[in-house]
Amino acid sequence: MTSPPQTTSKPHRRVDNTPLGIAAMFGSVFLFSMMNVLVKLLTERFPVAEVSFFRSFFALIPVCVAIHFGDGFARTLRTRHPWGHLGRSMIGLTTMVAMFWSFHLLPLGDAIALNFAAPLFLTALSVPLLAEKVGIHRWSAVLVGFAGVLIIVQPSGDVLNLGAMVALGGAFGNAFAVIAIRQLSRTEPPNTIVFYFTLITTLALGLALPFDWVTPTATEWALLVAMGLLGGGGQMLVTRAYSLAPAAVVAPLNYSSLLLAVLFGWALWGDVPTGTMALGAAVVMASGLYILHRETRRRVAVTRAIPPGSGD
Repeated sequence: MTSPPQTTSKPHRRVDNTPLGIAAMFGSVFLFSMMNVLVKLLTERFPVAEVSFFRSFFALIPVCVAIHFGDGFARTLRTRHPWGHLGRSMIGLTTMVAMFWSFHLLPLGDAIALNFAAPLFLTALSVPLLAEKVGIHRWSAVLVGFAGVLIIVQPSGDVLNLGAMVALGGAFGNAFAVIAIRQLSRTEPPNTIVFYFTLITTLALGLALPFDWVTPTATEWALLVAMGLLGGGGQMLVTRAYSLAPAAVVAPLNYSSLLLAVLFGWALWGDVPTGTMALGAAVVMASGLYILHRETRRRVAVTRAIPPGSGD
């Protein structure tokens, strides 16, 4: 008896699609921005580990739905790199806890501003670890974008405090998480990467619950569920973004979350944008657009046989 053709055994091959990667990144920014607001509210009452657990636990819902209506569990859960998923998950877990903890220790704007050091770390790491060519133009645009972030939120006081160190540690971990995603996405589908990250972090954080637990009310349960669903959707989109486009291209688009932070702050807490904030937002947008412009030129140049080793 002959077995049917093993059509599902073909390894996943990443296909670069920069425009789609950019769209996915903007979608993740929107979902994560709403999630961050809920995290800030919830960490005022709940331990960071508990908030992080429910962010991962309820995120399994959209992840599993996407898998069910996509390639199915049998194909999606098959992996050639279980240790790679474990390592990526541990990096992501550390990064998530550090970020949520920084939201509790710092004003939300300060924490987000310091988290935007991630593209700086990422741009540096993408050269030796991903072999991506990053030249002076994109280096300069990332630095200008970070300057724009600082103009907007103006991080307060002494930089060398626990909250700032936690936020910068989370930013550094985020850069490594992106590197891990980009490497895994060479052979692993995005849904596979997201599923194992969400499952492993849920199991790991669940071990800490008995030691630090606060029982939610009905309203708080609703907020915890919403936070998890937003986080799951955002995680799927950001993972797809990094699997479709070079890290140095899509990572700076995270700066657009500052614009959403301004809108949420205005609508929810009455924080009216100042002229300085508008100036910083303009700088951030200009740097992001310039990076996209350079990426477009780079792709055109490749088709004209630009010499190897020349970055942009």
